[in-house]
Amino acid sequence: MQKQYDVLILGSGTAGQSLALRLADKLQVAIVTKRELADSASAWAQGGIAAVLDTADSIEAHIEDTFTAGAGLCDAEATRFVVENGRKAIEWLINRGVPFTREDQSALGYHLTREGGHSHRRIIHAADATGAAVQATLSEEVLAHPNITVFEHHIAIDLILGEKIGQPELGCVGAYVLDIERDEVITFGARDTVLATGGTGKVYLYTTNPDVATGDGVAMAWRAGCRVRNMEFIQFHPTCLYHPQAKSFLISEAVRGEGGLLRLPDGTRFMPDHDARAELAPRDIVARAIDFEMKKRGLDCVYLDISHKPADWLKEHFPNIYARCLELGIDITCEPIPVVPAAHYSCGGILTDLTARTDVPRLYAVGESAGTGLHGANRLASNSLLECLVFGEAAAQDILSHQDRDQPALPAWDESRVTDADEEVVISHNWAELRRAMWDYVGIVRTTKRLQRAQHRIRLLEREIHEFYTNFRVSNDLIELRNLVVTAELIVRCALKRKESRGLHHSRDFPHTLGRARDTVLTPRTFKQTRLTR
Repeated sequence: MQKQYDVLILGSGTAGQSLALRLADKLQVAIVTKRELADSASAWAQGGIAAVLDTADSIEAHIEDTFTAGAGLCDAEATRFVVENGRKAIEWLINRGVPFTREDQSALGYHLTREGGHSHRRIIHAADATGAAVQATLSEEVLAHPNITVFEHHIAIDLILGEKIGQPELGCVGAYVLDIERDEVITFGARDTVLATGGTGKVYLYTTNPDVATGDGVAMAWRAGCRVRNMEFIQFHPTCLYHPQAKSFLISEAVRGEGGLLRLPDGTRFMPDHDARAELAPRDIVARAIDFEMKKRGLDCVYLDISHKPADWLKEHFPNIYARCLELGIDITCEPIPVVPAAHYSCGGILTDLTARTDVPRLYAVGESAGTGLHGANRLASNSLLECLVFGEAAAQDILSHQDRDQPALPAWDESRVTDADEEVVISHNWAELRRAMWDYVGIVRTTKRLQRAQHRIRLLEREIHEFYTNFRVSNDLIELRNLVVTAELIVRCALKRKESRGLHHSRDFPHTLGRARDTVLTPRTFKQTRLTR
């Protein structure tokens, strides 16, 4: 079966949905999402969206904060581009009806909070569930738009390039997509294809990410010949709820921004011993401090305490955190929250320019799967949704400027030489082994020996998974595992190339930071130089 659209968007987070809405008045758009439309990391974002909205704040201050958090590695052009377009992105959401938290005393009319690494209150939010509010608003409009077709429970297998039909100059012409429920592979043809597949968190044993965050976009782009950059910079959120029944529930940065204190089991604060900014230090510093204290003292967790705030205030500002903790027997109004670090965000990704173009013509990447250069060596809190919105608009403008080619007929997916898998247990075992190896050897603190051990295990797994993929019919789990192992390999290769400690990459073998900040760029063997020159 073949389907044709003007634009194919793989992923349904804020980046993908906002892009679709900007295109749909003029083009036919397909959104392919692995689960349901609302299932994305965007919907899990609690804190808010950073933008210069207050007269006491400034573009230069936001840029400086971003560079400081990014340990000097942020791309200057990309950072200024995102920050300068921040207010416009927020106004676009407000005009669509996103219910941001209001404050009558504010000149803007909305409450702005502050998070770690920010010098001003600039985080606009919808209580403590901003991502969910944004996603719900966008999804309602997406589902109502006649020019947007949503394919839920579909997962992309691989991109289709012009080489496959003898026209390499066409670049990307679509993707092969598995209909998970019908177990049928569909050929999607498109004039332009967008990777908005989110992050890579599930490559680690412990993560705040949803189950769909399996590095699909990065892996597909790499196989298609795109460069990737700075994959070694994995942000570990310092405060994930530690409870056997609490799967991937993070405690927002805003809790520390509003006065939450990190404590040892005996109630002693420890962050002032690690950084002058204490609890308001950037995430990498806080995560390393927690990791240090846990390992030094043999702790299972530390505690985040905001019980000194009035109970009514806590229930108003953090209703979801309050409710979820209470379900688990933790009353945040009178007791601290047990927390641990967990893999949270990938600061690197597919190398893109300011229009979200990748190295392959007609292929774009937006959101967490893209390596725009904004985040450098460590993402500043609440810059991620902002990046999704700004680059979503940039990609839309570029796509609308060149809808000028015919859509060729594409070959159907060929499974004539494969059979049904004989032992699915191989997939689950390899999945568990990969994630454990990444957690043990490629975590918050790294050494060359640990990285080499991880690389050895990953390459053994790659061979097994490739053999399995070659001989058996694809499934959702196999596709995700194939992508995870590619992503893991890229993370380790980037980490081995960086001979310093910078931002989120902390190496015991190279503890010092070099004088000049350089990107780590990996180039696939299939790479061909195109319009993208950055």
